[in-house]
Amino acid sequence: QNERRRLRNRAMRSKIRGTVKAARAAEGTARAAVVLEAIRVLDKAVSKGVIHRNTAARKKSSLARRLVAAP
Repeated sequence: QNERRRLRNRAMRSKIRGTVKAARAAEGTARAAVVLEAIRVLDKAVSKGVIHRNTAARKKSSLARRLVAAP
């Protein structure tokens, strides 16, 4: 049971890192869509108990600020 959870958590954390990295690097008109996808992945990770809700909130806030500040 622990092994299954460990593998699921590891996969989810990897997905979080990838989508957040893509959202930070995204440019142009597709940027908002990529940020929304990253927010969706973060919310799903919170609901599964993979990351703490405050961690997700901090990451989402950071992405939102970067999205608004982008020219």
